[in-house]
Amino acid sequence: MPGGRRGADAPYRGGVSIVDVTVSESPIRLGQFLKLAGLAEHGGHAKALLEAGEVRVNGEIEARRGRQLQPGDVVDVGGQQARPVA
Repeated sequence: MPGGRRGADAPYRGGVSIVDVTVSESPIRLGQFLKLAGLAEHGGHAKALLEAGEVRVNGEIEARRGRQLQPGDVVDVGGQQARPVA
């Protein structure tokens, strides 16, 4: 995933690797983060994922593209997890 890190030092949550994605600004909007983390291909894809209920933030379904993410929030799309880090 672009901007992230993966490997033996990547943290685990429930047996799933969480990729840390460095963000230049915090907070960051969920729609922007989905693209930056490689969880969505483009803005329209991010919108479709959110509308379909495919995106979870900290375990809760999230439908707001403008949701402000803080460092450490965990975003999950189809079992792929990423979190913003400053």
